Parts: sequence; structure tokens; C-alpha cells
Amino acid sequence: MEKDLSNYRKSYNKGALLLKELAENPLELFEKWFNEVDTYFKEGETNAMTISTMGLDGYPKSRVVLLKKFNDEGFVFYSNYESEKGKAIALNPNVCLSFFWHAAERQVIIKGKAEKIASNLSDSYFESRPRGSQLGAIASNQSEIVSDRSYLETKLSKLEDEYKDKEIPRPKFWGGYIVKPVEIEFWQGRPNRLHDRVRFKLQENCSWTANRLSP
Repeated sequence: MEKDLSNYRKSYNKGALLLKELAENPLELFEKWFNEVDTYFKEGETNAMTISTMGLDGYPKSRVVLLKKFNDEGFVFYSNYESEKGKAIALNPNVCLSFFWHAAERQVIIKGKAEKIASNLSDSYFESRPRGSQLGAIASNQSEIVSDRSYLETKLSKLEDEYKDKEIPRPKFWGGYIVKPVEIEFWQGRPNRLHDRVRFKLQENCSWTANRLSP
């Protein structure tokens, strides 16, 4: 099987990224871009991001998760701690996050270290989730092999009966991570493939340095 994609081309014309106009803190630019995309270039899920980890088998693996919070400290998402992703993070907390907002012709790539957030913060977020999502987190032994879908549906049905009219506690194997960035790169598509790329790197004194990169 073969499919030639050499004629798939697009011209990027929707913005520019000038080093002299940037704030010293890249988190401020991330917030600006996120808000602009969410307002003017409505994506299906603006907070969808790809997280890449180094797997236990020695291969990197990427998958899409949802960003649930960001601040000056970092980027927060939630997952099963015992999943393939969770085990990979436990072994090697160095991860990469990436956002691709195609409507705005923008990418953001973030290198950082992932660590678990405080239990009370995970509790608070879990309590805010719909009951179906809460039960789904309990029902799924994420990344483990199952015989068929009916196994999961039966397990969920039993949990619905078990917790009927009851508060659903957060399982200890599920909670939040924060990725604390050490490097953030912003990419803005430009004509003729001369895209704008600016990379911020965290210094030992907690300041950031920014440099323009060749596309």
C-alpha cells in the first residue's frame, strides 16, 4: 500500500511572532495564545495536548490528554497513576507537552518534569467531575488488557449499583500531575515555510532567556 502526500501543501498567513514584543515570562505568552485560540480560532478542545513519555520498553510514546489548569508553576492534567503513562512518569518524570492549534497556525512545545499534585487538590477536582466520569475512573484499570468491551460495561454497571445514592471517593490510583516547565517553544506558521520559532529556557536563577530559532 502506498499513498503519495507530496502535494499536500498549505500557506500559513495568520500571524507573526516577534521576539522584541514578547514578555519575559513565557507563561504569559501561553495564556495570551490560549485565550486567543479559545476566543477567535475555536478548536474542538483548545485544552487538548499531546504528552510524550519514555516508555518502560525504551520507546517514546505520545497520547492526547486534557489540560485542566495552568499557572506560573506549570501545567496540570489528571490520569491513572498505575497506567502505562503513570508508570513511565514514575520511572522518568521528564516529559514533553505539545499543543497544535491548526486554526491559528500555532504550536507550543513544553519540556518539563511531571510530579503528582497534592492529594487534596486531586480530591477537589475528582469531586467536581460528573458521576459517570468518577465511576469510569474506578472501573478502568487503564492500559491493562481486557477480554472485550462488555467486561468494562458490566464493571461500570456494578459500580453504579454499589454507589447509588452514595458519595464516590477518589481512588488512590487516580489523580493529578503538574508538569513544571524548563523549556517552552512557540511556533507561528509563516509564508514560504519561514515559520517563527521562539524558545524560552529556564535559568538557574528562575529567569527565562528567549532565542529565535531557524525554522
